[in-house]
Amino acid sequence: MRKTLSLLLLAVGLTVTQAQTLDECQQAAERNYPLIRRMDLIRQTTDLNVKNIQKGWLPQVSASAQATYQSDVTAFPEQIQSLYQQFGIDMKGLRKDQYRIAIDLNQTIYDGGAIRNRKDIAAQEGKVEEAQTEVNLYNVRERVNEMYFALLLLNDQIRLQTDLQALLQSNENKLSAMFKRGTAAESDYLSVKAERLNVAQGLTNLQARRATMVRMLSTFCGIDVKSPVKPAAVMPAEGNLRPELLLIDAQIRLADAQQKALRSALMPRLGVFAQGFYGYPGYNLFEDMMSRKWSTGGMIGARLTWNIGALYSHKNDKAKLQLVRQSAENSREVFLFNNNLQQIQQNEDILRYRQLMADDEDIIALRSSVRKAAESKLQHGIIDTGDLVREINAENAARLQLSTHEIEMLKEIYKLKYTTNN
Repeated sequence: MRKTLSLLLLAVGLTVTQAQTLDECQQAAERNYPLIRRMDLIRQTTDLNVKNIQKGWLPQVSASAQATYQSDVTAFPEQIQSLYQQFGIDMKGLRKDQYRIAIDLNQTIYDGGAIRNRKDIAAQEGKVEEAQTEVNLYNVRERVNEMYFALLLLNDQIRLQTDLQALLQSNENKLSAMFKRGTAAESDYLSVKAERLNVAQGLTNLQARRATMVRMLSTFCGIDVKSPVKPAAVMPAEGNLRPELLLIDAQIRLADAQQKALRSALMPRLGVFAQGFYGYPGYNLFEDMMSRKWSTGGMIGARLTWNIGALYSHKNDKAKLQLVRQSAENSREVFLFNNNLQQIQQNEDILRYRQLMADDEDIIALRSSVRKAAESKLQHGIIDTGDLVREINAENAARLQLSTHEIEMLKEIYKLKYTTNN
């Protein structure tokens, strides 16, 4: 039982630990973001549209019923009617009220590729919607980056403030001992204590801000983010794989599919049909003129149609689709132009932060030496506590500056990764 419990705790610990890297937070945020559910809805809708279009090859059955009253109908001349009456034949003629109940069946044999092209267009429209959703989802990464690096910076600030508090506590303890021995004034001891309490107050504020940021990031990602890991400062690979470019490609492919549909609109259609009806009059008009009874009838045949009206707008429709392609290519050029400017700026910022960090290392080394010397001088009564506190704060400020520059450099690297999607 104890072994099983230990394994469960280990598994939970591993799950929590695995969810702390930036990449994992980004993936979790994309899964948690409500927009992700639209992808499945788009796929289902596209699949249904394609299936419905495919049913165009099935026989199309329709039923109809009509009742009409006409001002005139087909009839024999009066002389012929009189002649028939001499032979005892009453030729009444057709009635002006006529009725028909019919069932029509049409089967497409050849449609010039119209159904296939409609399926391709529906599929490409679905891909355009998916690509647009991918673009919207991609923006989630930028929001995760902002919160993640803000949390890392707060962690570093808390760590440095904790170190500063420990350093001030150490000096406070030394001054307390010196005050008891009579080698330091009480004001020196109280001054360092007041500074430590001031740092503790700032630490409380930082911890509250960190707790808020943890809740925000955890809610956004849908996971419990407690211990974010500082990512490696690895530059992204060359190239650009942004989803906006895939969206443009999908738009161009949609225009290609629509152009194929234009060509199929110029082709003839061939189909067979059948019709059955019950009503009055039927096909045998002579009999219906005499009996005026309802009858059944039907016909089968083949039908060839060719809509040459599609030629009228074919040229303009092709030109419109060409403009759509040119507009998409222009969007690609504009996006790449602006994206390239972003990359230049981000690469320069990364280089700048690297240089600042190198300078920060030297400044920290110097400030640390000065602070240690000030501590030694204080013990010998050469300087007062105000000078010591100033040197301690100066060293802490230098360390905080290094931490800030490091986080900003990492943030720029991952901005560059976001810019190129590499």
